[in-house]
Amino acid sequence: MSEKYKFFKGGLFFVTMTTVGWIDVFTRPLYADEIIKNLNYCIDHKGLEVYEFVIMTNHVHMICSAKNGNVGAIIRDFKSFSAKEMIRLIQENPKESRKEWMLYLFRYFAKGKGGRCEFQFWQHSNHPINLISNNWINQRARYIWNNPVKAGIVEEPQHYIYSSANKETKLKILC
Repeated sequence: MSEKYKFFKGGLFFVTMTTVGWIDVFTRPLYADEIIKNLNYCIDHKGLEVYEFVIMTNHVHMICSAKNGNVGAIIRDFKSFSAKEMIRLIQENPKESRKEWMLYLFRYFAKGKGGRCEFQFWQHSNHPINLISNNWINQRARYIWNNPVKAGIVEEPQHYIYSSANKETKLKILC
């Protein structure tokens, strides 16, 4: 199996976590705020270290490492817990006009997975890229900061509240 997209202890990684079917879940602040809350839990209690991040409508990018060196285990736990919380929030949100459609798709993507779970929220892969030079780190940081600009969400990176480009972010990033 390829070593290109694998976590290993002690690395600094560019990670992408994408919803199944690229479903635009994080268009609502309630859901993006839940991602921030869950990432902050991982920072406070599991040793996740986040240097840069952006939450887009259907995916999350981060540059991260772990105090204990095991980023993969932290991301696995984050995705498992946050998926359950996101499904719960969608199910309980009386204002969610896309509820039935999203739940249908999350069920659809869970089919054929051995019946272990009713829903699948995240794609399985995280595509971790080991950042081995300052040039790669700077390139990925610029990519993260400019993602909402290229998507036409904001005109300037610092105007997007779900990004490390915004100094008012609620995520506990390392500088």
